[in-house]
Amino acid sequence: MTVRPACAGDAEAVRAIRNHAIEHSTALWTEIPQSPAEGAAWLARHLERGSAFVAEAGGEVAGFAVFAPWRDLEGYRHTVEDSVYVREGRHGLGIGSTLLTTLITAARAAGHHLMIAGIESGNGASVRLHERFGFEHAGTVREAGIKFGRRLDLTLMRLALDEAVAPGSLG
Repeated sequence: MTVRPACAGDAEAVRAIRNHAIEHSTALWTEIPQSPAEGAAWLARHLERGSAFVAEAGGEVAGFAVFAPWRDLEGYRHTVEDSVYVREGRHGLGIGSTLLTTLITAARAAGHHLMIAGIESGNGASVRLHERFGFEHAGTVREAGIKFGRRLDLTLMRLALDEAVAPGSLG
């Protein structure tokens, strides 16, 4: 398996992985699959930021990971949210761990301070993955969303990416 920065040519493979998650899980809180144009535009936004990576195994994209701004306001500019997805049938092979390692390294190199994971509370595999990388439980938002006709809780986890800095020295 190799991990590399994503490129525009990965859009269809990434879209297929996202759409499987949309249609078969509560990982993405929408029930509307992405069209090819929407998938290409979604990936292009991450490519512009240099925050998208894919794992290749056996000649195919086996997973992808991105980080994106946590919120649009300037005060959140050093906080990002991660997303890691593995192709169906490829779980349990270390792909998610390898992608999350790459994502954390890239976010640190970009100068970010905090990485947030927003995880559907019933997704124990994702919670455990993030715990293995040092993410701490930051809270649970009960009934934050709805999918497949049921209310979902959102577990928030956090990972500090840098050392604490002195007050007044933040830019």
